[in-house]
Amino acid sequence: MTTDTNEQEDSMSTVNPTRAPHPDVRTGPKTPEGRVGAGLFDPKQLVTSLPDAFRKLDPRVMIKSPVMFVVLVGSIVTTVLAIKDPGDWFGWVIAAWLWLTVVFANLAEAVAEGRGKAQADTLRKAKTDTVARRLLRDGTSEERVPGTELRVGDLVVCEAGDVIPGDGDVVEGVASVDESAITGESAPVIRESGGDRSAVTGGTKVLSDRIVIKITTRPGETFIDRMINLVEGAARQKTPNEIALNILLASLTIVFLLAVVTLKPFAIYAGADKQTSLIVLTALLVCLIPTTIGALLSAIGIAGMDRLVQRNVLAMSGRAVEAAGDVSTLLLDKTGTITLGNRQAAGFVPVRGATEAELADAAQLSSLADETPEGRSVVVLAKEKYGLRERHQGELAHAEWIGFTAQTRMSGVDVDGHRIRKGAVGSVIAWVREQGGSVAEDADGIANRISEAGGTPLLVAVEDEVGARVLGVIHLKDVVKDGMRERFEQLRRMGIKTVMITGDNPLTAKAIAEEAGVDDFLAEATPEDKMALIKREQAGGKLVAMTGDGTNDAPALAQADVGVAMNTGTSAAKEAGNMVDLDSNPTKLIEIVEIGKQLLITRGALTTFSIANDVAKYFAIIPAMFAVAYPSLDKLNIMGLASPESAILSAVIFNALIIIALVPLALRGVQYRPMSADRMLRRNLGIYGLGGLVAPFVGIKIIDLLISLIPGIR
Repeated sequence: MTTDTNEQEDSMSTVNPTRAPHPDVRTGPKTPEGRVGAGLFDPKQLVTSLPDAFRKLDPRVMIKSPVMFVVLVGSIVTTVLAIKDPGDWFGWVIAAWLWLTVVFANLAEAVAEGRGKAQADTLRKAKTDTVARRLLRDGTSEERVPGTELRVGDLVVCEAGDVIPGDGDVVEGVASVDESAITGESAPVIRESGGDRSAVTGGTKVLSDRIVIKITTRPGETFIDRMINLVEGAARQKTPNEIALNILLASLTIVFLLAVVTLKPFAIYAGADKQTSLIVLTALLVCLIPTTIGALLSAIGIAGMDRLVQRNVLAMSGRAVEAAGDVSTLLLDKTGTITLGNRQAAGFVPVRGATEAELADAAQLSSLADETPEGRSVVVLAKEKYGLRERHQGELAHAEWIGFTAQTRMSGVDVDGHRIRKGAVGSVIAWVREQGGSVAEDADGIANRISEAGGTPLLVAVEDEVGARVLGVIHLKDVVKDGMRERFEQLRRMGIKTVMITGDNPLTAKAIAEEAGVDDFLAEATPEDKMALIKREQAGGKLVAMTGDGTNDAPALAQADVGVAMNTGTSAAKEAGNMVDLDSNPTKLIEIVEIGKQLLITRGALTTFSIANDVAKYFAIIPAMFAVAYPSLDKLNIMGLASPESAILSAVIFNALIIIALVPLALRGVQYRPMSADRMLRRNLGIYGLGGLVAPFVGIKIIDLLISLIPGIR
């Protein structure tokens, strides 16, 4: 088997060649976006979440959300007042709807957490009490110990059929591993010592061969343990933006609390004491404080992490998801992310005195024994473009196949008196001259033009009865994935700068960057170069995201604001990053940014709706409270509500129901569209600001009409 990539090393000044993806790399989300909200009102899910909603009524839990804690206190106060006056139906109804408001808010969070707990239960099944075969100090003897007794640095042996007892790195051997319990993907993956596919996870199963694993994590702190805590929300911490918004909501609550308290003296002075009972004032306070966003804020954060989990991305913290929404620079590996990762034959360029058909025939013959993607592409191109029938090694049993070696940097075949060689430009030219042949004057020129265009030239030469001579050049091209230019243009409209990272030489990197449409590139990249680039971007006030899988990527992953480590990568990479892509699909970084932006937009949109919502409810309650004392205020009763009691009750009911109505939006998220910040602000104000003003007028009026039909209320 030959390796065309190595054959042309003399035409590449690569310091750290970019790694090509392994066949176990899987792409695409396992779950469609529509599933996020599809099961929201599944009766089974609601029944499962309802007990959690009631358990969250614990004041020690509610105090974490100041807005909803005030509603809880209001519910208790109105209930006590209703008990003191059992005949006051108004007090009982207000108390009941305030309790429903609190329960609905808790239900939103419980439903969001419920899906994470369902996945956590699945992960728990992957945790088994395994018996480990620990190597003794002599390196040959083994002892069987419970997996819980393993310590960091222990060496354990796993063979076909064994369950891996803990997280670690393969230090000896290569094996096929079943990771379906973690990724949901049934296809086995390859794990081997050295390189960037050495990490294994406890609870996965070895399907073939024998490997020796060095344990890197203590029991109880394994990858699965962390996944369980994170996906069920147990380890979720509030993000800086979420904390800031909580402070804002608490401040607004205090302001409205002071405003409502001062209404009582004014009401006594105006002779409207009966209209401003403690129950009415409590109802007013609950309707004026931002209960909608206060109830949904936690669910929005949980749902953001849940959307990542559905795409098989594990965020180690909510801060990472939030940071993804503010990213302004993306660092992307070229190979496997922007390009397909395998160079493909794009054309045959003959030198003067040779024909394309002659070159294509020789190139195909020399590639029949080459099972690399590059070699297969040469065979296919000759067949499709030049009509050459694809021949097989079996038909050429008498042929002598020349394998690639690092010394010769060539491969080829000797058949029917012909000696054909294919390989690096300098090596093939030297071979031709050793055979006493001549090299066409334009051979070097053709090879240089292909290199300058970002391609890789491979020379093809033949020795026959005419003599040794160069026939021409195979143009290998790193193929850019379909749609990448459009994706980068989309990111550009989002205000995100894209930087391609590659080990290729600057000429090749420049050509690929121009074809793909990225904003900038870093060629011949070393770990130090990546780190320096990230620091420069951050020094300019930008947030940076990058992907990586190797130990040499760990420093840059740790430095980046959003570091996405591939699950196929090393333990060092996964420890350094703040996200792990279980599918090991580098292009998913773009989706992660979109999910982060969707989280921020959803939070902003619902905050806008909530505040606008409160303004509208003001016009329902205030006129109802003071219209008797100040008849002129009746002009503010623009909805024409039936009575003060009906107006207040309608506002409280609407305040509770709107939370339930917005839960699907909070969990699914506001649809993200790439646009400028100004345009996005105008859109949110137009849809959610105006919607927040109009919805209460319509909703409260409809509820008032229904209430007025009940005898004794009008």
